[in-house]
Amino acid sequence: MRVDIWSDVVCPFCYIGKKRLEHVANDAGIDLDIIWHSFELDPDAPIKHDSSNTERLAKKYGRTIEQTVETQKNIAEIAASEGIEFNWEKANSGNTFNAHRIIHLAQSKGLGNEAEEAFFHAYMTEGLAIGEREIIEDIASRIGLDHNEVDYVLDSEEFADFVRHDEKIAHEQLKVTGVPFFVFDQRLALSGAQPPEVFLQVLQQALSTAPKQEIENAQGAVCNDDSCEIPDQK
Repeated sequence: MRVDIWSDVVCPFCYIGKKRLEHVANDAGIDLDIIWHSFELDPDAPIKHDSSNTERLAKKYGRTIEQTVETQKNIAEIAASEGIEFNWEKANSGNTFNAHRIIHLAQSKGLGNEAEEAFFHAYMTEGLAIGEREIIEDIASRIGLDHNEVDYVLDSEEFADFVRHDEKIAHEQLKVTGVPFFVFDQRLALSGAQPPEVFLQVLQQALSTAPKQEIENAQGAVCNDDSCEIPDQK
């Protein structure tokens, strides 16, 4: 089944959503053909931030350091339930535009999922500054991309239009306000790192030839311009 996913590699819920969807599909015996699309949460971000992620997020979202730490710990617990080690204390965010371009390069060679996984892991588990060119080149080499091709992309505007096109569709056509954002079989949309039962429901519906039913949109966790935290479950 084709699944289009809009995400950013510095979005913890995007990684959690990826893993959760993969686990559900694997348990259900459903093969996924995932197409990754770019969505920059902070297009104006510098290559590397001077302050820690905790300090930056507290300031960005108008919260205290203590509140931000608690949120990060809670996200790490959810990530761990999906087999992700989220070392939030050393997470090192930065501009993701070049990472998205390399993901498009990888996708053109059938390695999109491997690239997305590698960037997620580098940011969330290893704490690497994925806005820096040397780090991007290292991550690209891990999945077998040719060094000369990677250099060409990073030295040019190659795949820049792909990133901007993805974001244009997200904002103007799909009205995406936060990621992850999923489109199943090019007809069923779902926002957020949804509970497993919701992913299973939408996968089964996408496989069905019955008329489309309304999918109950549970409080899926998303990252957007205003927040990146766990929604209240009420």
